[in-house]
Amino acid sequence: MAAPARRAAERPRDAVVVVGVFGPTASGKTDVAEALADRLDGELVSADAMQAYQGLPILTNQSERPTRLVGIWSLDHEASVAEYQELAQAAIDEIVAAGRSAVVVGGTGLYLRAALAGLELPPPAPVATRSRLERLYDRLGSERAHAALAERDPAAAARVHPNDRRRVVRALELVELGSSLAPSSDTLWREGYRHPTIVVGLDVSRDELGARIDARTRSMVAHGVVDEARRALAGSVSQTTLTIHGLRDFAELALEEAVETYNRRVRRYAAYQRKWMRRIPGVVIIDANRPTTEVADEIVALARARERVPGDGAVRADG
Repeated sequence: MAAPARRAAERPRDAVVVVGVFGPTASGKTDVAEALADRLDGELVSADAMQAYQGLPILTNQSERPTRLVGIWSLDHEASVAEYQELAQAAIDEIVAAGRSAVVVGGTGLYLRAALAGLELPPPAPVATRSRLERLYDRLGSERAHAALAERDPAAAARVHPNDRRRVVRALELVELGSSLAPSSDTLWREGYRHPTIVVGLDVSRDELGARIDARTRSMVAHGVVDEARRALAGSVSQTTLTIHGLRDFAELALEEAVETYNRRVRRYAAYQRKWMRRIPGVVIIDANRPTTEVADEIVALARARERVPGDGAVRADG
């Protein structure tokens, strides 16, 4: 019997085999995940929508350590959650089947859900349909296109800003597919996790997080993020690529204004991530205002103290 297969056979049936690491940007997720992978004989799987793109390692803070689903798409690729879900679940299944732990790390909540629990996603619209609706949006303008959406799907219109062309178009696509951008209930985690899993959220105080964001931005500038962003925008880029925080800021604004604008955007995003983190079912919030080694050791201890809950694939603490 090969070594990976032997490890898988010897592992307790209810052992935690997937660790999800979530937290706001600049909370130290990458360092913690790498330390966990070392301790758990694990492999890293990214749940970060921005890091999936090639050519922006500085702007998207990509680690030098090999991580699955980092840098997999060209900048002109239109990404989708459905495509990511297929790739992420295949990667996790392969790692687990080899007798190793999958450490899924990222700050994109929907990607984390797709990787760990799976989403029931409507099929993509035909290319011709998307092109037609994009032309409709451009012809009507943002306000009238959003009003057209509101007539067909008021709940979806309430969830998307008129200027968000990509999401307005997607919402109109879903209407034509008999679905909605605003499902009638939040069922994204309904089926539990696909494997015995523990999800931890890294908690960092708002002031400390702000200081880390400022320091990281200064480092990005020193390492050449401006030239990187300009090179990216000199070529063909997709609409999803254009949503990457800071891409246009660093490429088009004066440096001081770009830094200020970028930091403001990232702080808002971090606040959103902090709120979202607490909605994850069964999440264990970990104090991350301390050395990475201490955080990783606590997570390993938690994982080893967990057992599977019969029937749903989630995990709970003993006792």
